Amino acid sequence: MQGQEYSPLCPLQNGTCRTKDQSVKQLVDVTDCKSWYTENMSAIDFEKLAEIELQKDEAENAAMGESTSSFASLSNRDAEVSMTHPYYDVARHNIIRFAGDDKLGRKVIVFSCCRMPPSYQLNHSRLLEYLKYTLDQYVENDYTVVYFHYGLNSQNKPSLSWLQSAYKEFDRKYKKNLKAVYIVHPTNFIKIIWNIFKPLISHKFGKKVIYLNYLSDLREHLKYDQLNIPEEVIRLTLKNKGELIPPVMKHTIAYLKQKGLKAEGLFRRSASIQSIKEIQKLYNQGKPVNFHEYEDIHIPAVILKTLLRELPEPLLTFDAYDQILGITSVESSLRVTRCKEIVHRLPEQNYAVLKFLICFLHMVSQESIFNKMTASNLACVFGLNLIWSPKGIPSFSTLVPINLFVSLLIDFYSPIFSSRVVSGEQLP
Repeated sequence: MQGQEYSPLCPLQNGTCRTKDQSVKQLVDVTDCKSWYTENMSAIDFEKLAEIELQKDEAENAAMGESTSSFASLSNRDAEVSMTHPYYDVARHNIIRFAGDDKLGRKVIVFSCCRMPPSYQLNHSRLLEYLKYTLDQYVENDYTVVYFHYGLNSQNKPSLSWLQSAYKEFDRKYKKNLKAVYIVHPTNFIKIIWNIFKPLISHKFGKKVIYLNYLSDLREHLKYDQLNIPEEVIRLTLKNKGELIPPVMKHTIAYLKQKGLKAEGLFRRSASIQSIKEIQKLYNQGKPVNFHEYEDIHIPAVILKTLLRELPEPLLTFDAYDQILGITSVESSLRVTRCKEIVHRLPEQNYAVLKFLICFLHMVSQESIFNKMTASNLACVFGLNLIWSPKGIPSFSTLVPINLFVSLLIDFYSPIFSSRVVSGEQLP
């Protein structure tokens, strides 16, 4: 999906101007509200409205099981900061990071809101100084900024006056070589802040701002694996307003269960690239998809595989990678038990989605006399879509244990998954 150009939205409590939430909140173009905003609201009104929208975001996150009382813990992949760093008090949180080059060779700076501790634990003036200190190392050449909005809440957000001061601090020195600002997972709060600053922002700068609703959209622009996306942002990809199963997965599997269980070569055949892109665009825009119109059972199959492949971290998680590779060294009679141990250690969300998927693949394998897709054949297709190395391209030697592991999950679905039940879980 291409980044979309921003359009103001009137965030009223009722009426047709409210944003409709999708799997990840999406911006909706309601241009009729623009004049209402600019003519009837003061800066104080905007700030109050922004706070209301931020509280709504927090309520939605709480409904999905996300805590708003603490900020993201650092992962093993986060760089350690020396205590001698001139901005150690800020830098140690990894809010701002350098993330290599984008596909055009431009330096990439990442800002992650979920890394921000509560305001009483962070000096926002120092945060601004550190941001300038970081950018000063790169602004003489072309660069881009990635802003992960998820995690900003009423406890850690800077004040409006701080945001205004910050914007004024960034003069032409910082703007002239800035080629793009990617705002990931924007919400109504972003819309309101945009309207506050719109009188100050030039049309030229506004065109550099690109809104992305899905992490996978970053792949079009950046070297995705270098971004070191916070785990909390990754989990948001799977969460869908309290639902455990991503809507795209539910929709594709429901259709395939109804129409495709006996289709020969299911998941092995390719499909029209143009149709795939068209359907992905519909999903990204929150519009309904009618697979009947395409008359090709392999299209939803490809969409499902693509969903798994474009996750920022594999469904089976990087933490389980080495354990999965070790399955071939386990005695044959103990392998099912070992598989069960590994998947039962998965985070709740990952486990629920994996259980849903494997349940369906087990159904497919039960019809292998018609579709020719045994558990082993399905494992060959799905193995590298469910688990891959955090270091990049897999070697041939890893394919055997990965495919064996996934084949065991499919063949022995019931004994592996029956003893752990996640609250609110669903099966196809």
